[in-house]
Amino acid sequence: MVAHRHGGPGGTGSNPVTPTMYFDMNYKLLLSNDDGINSSGLHALANGLKKLGGIYIVAPDREQSASSHALSIHRPLRIENVAENSYSIDGTPTDCINIAINGILKDISPDIVVSGINKGENLGDDITYSGTVSAAIEGTLLGIPSLAVSLQGRNEFDFSAASYFAHLVSRYILTSPIPKYTLINMNIPALPVSQIKGIKITRQGKRLYNDPIVEKTDPRGRKYYWIGGDVLDSLDMDDSDIDAINKGYVSVTPIKLDMTDYDLISKLEKDLSQIKINA
Repeated sequence: MVAHRHGGPGGTGSNPVTPTMYFDMNYKLLLSNDDGINSSGLHALANGLKKLGGIYIVAPDREQSASSHALSIHRPLRIENVAENSYSIDGTPTDCINIAINGILKDISPDIVVSGINKGENLGDDITYSGTVSAAIEGTLLGIPSLAVSLQGRNEFDFSAASYFAHLVSRYILTSPIPKYTLINMNIPALPVSQIKGIKITRQGKRLYNDPIVEKTDPRGRKYYWIGGDVLDSLDMDDSDIDAINKGYVSVTPIKLDMTDYDLISKLEKDLSQIKINA
């Protein structure tokens, strides 16, 4: 990234203006999602990021929502080249990123992984289940700066604002590297860009659900279960991703992959060292 300071109309340099930042337009961007290769959110993301460089898409051949960080190790995976630099895989988002980086694009080495745009927000506890976030997790584990992008909503989606902010934050990550083993989870409110108040840096919130299991009976009299309750509420946490979205801000949450509870280490060392082991 190079900053150029231009002179005034006469070109003498006597009246410098605000520097204009020129970005390397030859970045290589790997895109994926959990809504599938044909998702309108994925195509909106590609369109929003294409000015940053070359776009490569490796995505599931069907919806893989709530697949979390599942990796397929008990069956072969099939790859289809659906268009130029665009591939579908009959696996999870994690499979897609792993195969892309270690296989399809192994000689290309993407500069960033961007997952989305997910149809529906990924806030609070959602990130532990989300295939969208898990694609970014896999990219991070494999040493590629990664971003997960989700848009608030349930039925109808306008990806304009999400695409706009995905471009801004992706450009930031490409020019201002984030720490190793940390990814960015971004959520955009269902509002036009003009009505969004700005970007807030947030922490992971806590959602509250009702009836996580629905029990039904099929026509043959056998019970079956449907997992997934409605969101009732959330804990009141200042500066959380949930709070930001509810107030009309884009939420940007840095997520560390190291889940160690460092505050508990010393207590466990003290308590567990006193336990006598009877071999």
